[in-house]
Amino acid sequence: MGDVVEESYDVVVVGAGHAGCEAALACARLGLETIVFTVSVDSIALMPCNPNIGGTSKGHLVRELDALGGEMGKNIDKTFIQSKMLNKSKGPAVHSLRAQADKQAYTREMRRTMENQEHLKIRQAEVSELVTEELGNGKRRVLGIKTTSGAVYHARTVVLCTGVYLNARCLTGDLIEYTGPNGLRSATHLTDSLKKNGIRMFRFKTGTPARVDKRSLDFSQFEVQKGDVPIVPFSFSTDASSIQKEQVDCWLVYTNEKTHEIIRDNIDRSPMYNGSIEGVGPRYCPSIEDKVMKFPEKTRHQIFIEPEGLYTNEMYLSGMSSSMPEDVQYKMYHSMKGFEHVHIVRNAYAIEYDCIDALQLKSSLEFMNISGLFAGGQFNGSSGYEEAAVQGFMAGVNAARKCQGKSPIVLDRSQAYIGVLIDDLVTKENHEPYRMMTSRAEYRLLLRQDNADLRLREIGHEIGLVSDEEYQRTLRKKQLIEAEEKRLRDTYAGANETVNKFLREHGSAELTSGVSLADLCKRPELTYEMLQEIDPERPSLPYGVGEEVGIEIKYEGYIRRQMQQVEAFKKIEAKRIPEDIDYHAIGNLRLEARQKLSRIRPENIGMASRISGVSPADISVLMVYMEQFKRNKA
Repeated sequence: MGDVVEESYDVVVVGAGHAGCEAALACARLGLETIVFTVSVDSIALMPCNPNIGGTSKGHLVRELDALGGEMGKNIDKTFIQSKMLNKSKGPAVHSLRAQADKQAYTREMRRTMENQEHLKIRQAEVSELVTEELGNGKRRVLGIKTTSGAVYHARTVVLCTGVYLNARCLTGDLIEYTGPNGLRSATHLTDSLKKNGIRMFRFKTGTPARVDKRSLDFSQFEVQKGDVPIVPFSFSTDASSIQKEQVDCWLVYTNEKTHEIIRDNIDRSPMYNGSIEGVGPRYCPSIEDKVMKFPEKTRHQIFIEPEGLYTNEMYLSGMSSSMPEDVQYKMYHSMKGFEHVHIVRNAYAIEYDCIDALQLKSSLEFMNISGLFAGGQFNGSSGYEEAAVQGFMAGVNAARKCQGKSPIVLDRSQAYIGVLIDDLVTKENHEPYRMMTSRAEYRLLLRQDNADLRLREIGHEIGLVSDEEYQRTLRKKQLIEAEEKRLRDTYAGANETVNKFLREHGSAELTSGVSLADLCKRPELTYEMLQEIDPERPSLPYGVGEEVGIEIKYEGYIRRQMQQVEAFKKIEAKRIPEDIDYHAIGNLRLEARQKLSRIRPENIGMASRISGVSPADISVLMVYMEQFKRNKA
């Protein structure tokens, strides 16, 4: 019998999807010797579903990730084929950038980045086992991992980013294939090891639509969807002038009553409805059969036709994921206008996979009961590339900091959408894949995608993933914004004919006395850009600075109010709950509250108050007990 391969690293990352890539790069860039495992090197940063990055609230996540020093924003800036700012007709809090990706180029570029990163090694192998040791009191410590070949990789910390690969199976009607996405092999051994280490597992489901041949579509029947000009980059480090280019079109089409009739007539053959699928699917990204059955009053549903890349004629049908049998899919797709002669390249399918109950995690994404073991991405019960990437990044950063003997970085709900996402995962019972939405963020006017650098660059610099040069650029931007805001408050427009003519032309009330340009900017019908016409002294400013000034001035009152709300929030978050508190010893707590608090182990009163089943009265009892607890310890 031959010797077993053994190697030692600071950090082992399991999985090289969007979470694994960010985790591995963060650790390696912080100087930790890191190895990342993947079932296929060709699937690094694979985009097995939609061909885009960003979108409503997801664009916020990518910009926050970039501000902290992550890679996703830079990678999409190099590989996009169309870019669009969504929700521009609404307020700036919900403006979200989305870019169509060339899937192959995106994967290739991220792989190149990974392969050329110092302190990082890539290994194609299936991880089958966690290596841990008992510490007593129900606690364990991770020591590394084993692969299916028996090789042992010792590590000080391990980050699990397994995506949708654990015990994955793909379903198209009655056809069940025990594979991961795109026919890649699934990981069939690790779940058993996780369960043996006391980790609670869930079974979730997601799906993807068919891919069709562009040449078989009648584009004269569709509404064209063009990209924005000028193009706004995702990364704050990207020079906007360097990415202005010709963009590829997308198109909009609709299902119809015939499509819906085909689905209704065959609903008993859908694995979602006949009991074949055990996993729970995402509420906010439903299959087409779910839309038709749950919203019978709707006579049509939007379907976006999106290119998979410049290298292929395959088109992605966004909004039409399905697990219907092949023959039903054939009829369903052919029933739409412009699809009469469609050729299906790949069938739609649903995919089931194992993931964890994220209530087992701390806010740092470290397991409560297994020291040194971190988790990120869809493995934590979330959905989407962007949600995965930010979790992978935070898990990687905190795994690295644990190796360095530093305290973890935890973003709260008032600092970032990332904070909202992680807080929701670790405090709320999620029985379906979690999707980020702007409505989940209480302080969304402060957490805009345009100011992510102003909010988070300092933290990225403190972590060590934002360079001095990038940080200084952000400080300079902040100074320019403050100076311009002061100038607008100090500069007055007189009640003269030039100013009043301008106001009449823009449907705004004329002046009878002088007002500051800042006050004019607050008028709903006027913008900072418009006022340039009566503001001859305006300095030449970068686009990002002008955009920020306009928003901060116009929404000043609302922003001030949210900042006051944040101050109150911070006071509650600052009330730390002792780690060794025994909730069962608190006599006046309701039974449900005791059970939930004991299980979730919130780190502070704010987190405790967000747990479903814990009432305001329970929080009052807890705070009184904590005061007594503190006095007794003193």
